[in-house]
Amino acid sequence: MSENSVVSVFEEEEDIDLIELFFVLWRKIWVILACGLAGAAVALLCTIFLIKPLYQSSSMIYIFSKTTTLTSAIDLQLGKQLTVDFEILGKSRPVLEKVISDLKLDTDYESLLKTITVENPTDSRILKITVKNQDPQLACDIANSMAENLAARVAEVTNTDKPSSVEEAVTSPNPVSPSKVKNTVLGGACGCIFAIAVILVFYFSDMSVNNEDDVRKYLGLGTLAAVPYEKSISEGHESKSSKKKKEKKRKT
Repeated sequence: MSENSVVSVFEEEEDIDLIELFFVLWRKIWVILACGLAGAAVALLCTIFLIKPLYQSSSMIYIFSKTTTLTSAIDLQLGKQLTVDFEILGKSRPVLEKVISDLKLDTDYESLLKTITVENPTDSRILKITVKNQDPQLACDIANSMAENLAARVAEVTNTDKPSSVEEAVTSPNPVSPSKVKNTVLGGACGCIFAIAVILVFYFSDMSVNNEDDVRKYLGLGTLAAVPYEKSISEGHESKSSKKKKEKKRKT
């Protein structure tokens, strides 16, 4: 093959026929579906047996005490600033270490901090404390202890009365993660994508010449004629040759 023909082959290979790829994948649709089902089954089993569920509980406190007034614009602006301060205060080491001490938790400050979220709902003067834990009752206890100790810390830092409790945490009957449906869908999608990738790799790496289109595509030549392949003829020829060999062996 000349250098020009090789270049033309590569140029043609760069033009990917999307319709041809569609039919290549369609002919292997059962493989893709099988891999998708396998991936979904594996993801579901891993979610059930390998990933431990997490439970969530939340408590809320009002960031001002009963004696605090919010009658002026200055007080309202001050309230917004204090809300941000109290969010930071809720994750401070004194508050979390007091929770660990009160509940006698077998953990440290850094580990407990990863399971706690302190946030301020939009346009409110409320702090929401959310705790995630593998034990639903422990998540509830930590959330309530966090609210109590944060309120006490706010009163100590600001030298005011303790903020009021808005809502106590309750034990959650259902886990918030992992999601069986989400993981199963993702597992099925990954299985299908893996199958498609393997099929396309084998398709693009197959350089064998099987028909007239392949001759034109890879060799850059036209075909004058095509000889059909008859399996019965080849089998008959093979049987005749085998008979001749057997007769020769008998004669010898």
